Amino acid sequence: MSDLSAVLDDLLAATGADRVTLRRDVPGDYRFPVVEEALAPGAGSLRDERSVHLPTQPVVAEVARGRQVVQDDCRAAHDDPAFQRMLDTYGGLAAQIVTPVMADGRLEGIVSVHELGAPRSWTPAEVAAAAAAAERIRALL
Repeated sequence: MSDLSAVLDDLLAATGADRVTLRRDVPGDYRFPVVEEALAPGAGSLRDERSVHLPTQPVVAEVARGRQVVQDDCRAAHDDPAFQRMLDTYGGLAAQIVTPVMADGRLEGIVSVHELGAPRSWTPAEVAAAAAAAERIRALL
C-alpha cells in the first residue's frame, strides 16, 4: 500500500464515508483524474470515470481558490444542471467534503470525501480530518 493510499484509508475510517478520492492535476488530462481512492463495501470506483468536465463544476471552482467545500446535501447545494448530472454519475453523491491540496499557491490535488445515497451532516472533526489528510498528501507530493 502506498503512503497516499494509507492517508485515504485513514480518512475513510475517520469519516465512515462511502468513498474518498485523490484527484491530481495530470499534464494532458484537464479532468483532474482520480489517481488514488479508498472505497467502503459497495461503493463504486471513480478511477476510470472521465465524462464529467471538472473545471466547469462549481465545487472545483471554489477548491481552485484554495477553499474547502462542505456540503451536507449536494442536491440542494447547486441547481446547475451539469452539477446535478455529476451527482448521478458519481453514484448518487449526496454529501461531500472537498479539500484542496495546495502547493506554492497552485492546486496540486483534490481530496474528496463522498457520502452516497442520502445527505448527512458532517461533523467539525470530519471536516478537520479532511483538511489534515490534504496536508499530509501535500507533504507526500
